[in-house]
Amino acid sequence: MLRFFFSAMLLTLTASAFGQELPTQQPVGAEPLAEAPMIAPLVEQPLTEQSLMELPSARQPFVLPPVAPSAFSPSSLGQAPLAQTSLTQTVLAPLPFEAFDHAFRQQLDAAAIPGGAYAIVRDGKIIQAAGHGTRTLGYNEPISPTTVFRLASVSKTFAAELTALLVREGKLKWDDPVNRFVPDFQFKTPRYSQALQVQHLLGQSTGLIANAFDNLLNANQPLNRILPRFRELDPICQPGQCYSYQNIMFGLIAPVVEQAAHASYSNLIQQRLFQPLQMQQASVGMQAFLRANNRALPHIKRRGNWVATEVQPGYYEVLPAAGINASVTDLGKWLIAQMGNNPEVVPTQVIDQLTEKRVRTLRDMRRKKWRELITDAHYGLGWRIYQLEKKEELFMHSGWVEGYVTEIAYSKVRRTGLVVLLNAESAVINDITTGFWAALLNEPPAMRTVVSE
Repeated sequence: MLRFFFSAMLLTLTASAFGQELPTQQPVGAEPLAEAPMIAPLVEQPLTEQSLMELPSARQPFVLPPVAPSAFSPSSLGQAPLAQTSLTQTVLAPLPFEAFDHAFRQQLDAAAIPGGAYAIVRDGKIIQAAGHGTRTLGYNEPISPTTVFRLASVSKTFAAELTALLVREGKLKWDDPVNRFVPDFQFKTPRYSQALQVQHLLGQSTGLIANAFDNLLNANQPLNRILPRFRELDPICQPGQCYSYQNIMFGLIAPVVEQAAHASYSNLIQQRLFQPLQMQQASVGMQAFLRANNRALPHIKRRGNWVATEVQPGYYEVLPAAGINASVTDLGKWLIAQMGNNPEVVPTQVIDQLTEKRVRTLRDMRRKKWRELITDAHYGLGWRIYQLEKKEELFMHSGWVEGYVTEIAYSKVRRTGLVVLLNAESAVINDITTGFWAALLNEPPAMRTVVSE
């Protein structure tokens, strides 16, 4: 059935892919706005991932050509007995994703996207990874699975995991007040400052108006000039009670973990996550990104055409929120760990804590394309939790900074994960990823079978 779904479905292109001009003066550190309205002039209305995903539907759909039937054998779809191996536990052969690879390349070409890469994880392995297009428009610099991209808000998944590891070790607690570690940070009303806890930063439940002062990050202002501005604000609800997406507030977790672990945020991420998971291209910060020889440069739309642009420093000011760089190969390894296959680095209890539903994210229910797949949506700690049909859950995060869009997601039931990185601000990523998950959800869940000896 996967073959026919991929072959027959219409993968539509967004208006941006056909040259609709996107505002580029206010790049965003990613993700949809919360339900609360923005309040000017304290927080200007930024161009957000949500607005990108709500662009008009395409005017010219295209159809994938059929894939060779031999690529979709019944056994690969779980419709025939499993081949026995020398192990006592065998796994279904990976679903054939050649059709997805074709769709990915055709989508990027049709939208004239400079370049992108993806990786598919199944049963604890990267079963397919590929790059397409160029790192810089106009140059013969092909993208590969090891090409480094900015991850934008996918960085949040790393910050949450690092914090959870420190909580597990007793170095801090989820309900510790933020003021214990960052005493100078204050809201307008002291009682709100005292109520703000570590878990509220990572759970997007600070109660502030959404994307507070992101406009100052867009203007590349340094963080030490932005944080004092929060003395002008009070939460619109009690911390912990409502969803309110933030980048700067999320970034406050950096001084928290630095105080708790007596090390820099960058070093902690490298030592606790990148190195043990062998994420060889992954790095933290702008200078590390610029040092990478095999890096994808950002592209934006000008007068209907993609053009390369400079890497902007603004969101590197908030490393936990949007400061990590990595390849799809790195993120494939990251997904493998999130799916429970590297418990010595990422314990199962940590994964369970991060993916526990905390606050509902009603606006996600209206996300273009995703609203056709999900029945409920929540935010955990650094991860979104999407409820699918038949009570299946998808754990995901997406991101957007100037010139890049990113997405990572995995299903425990399907034992499958997907990461997609593009070096252009295009909603085509939405078509690519939702098409993948829609096709996979059309298949019976993967089963693990014990073979008797």
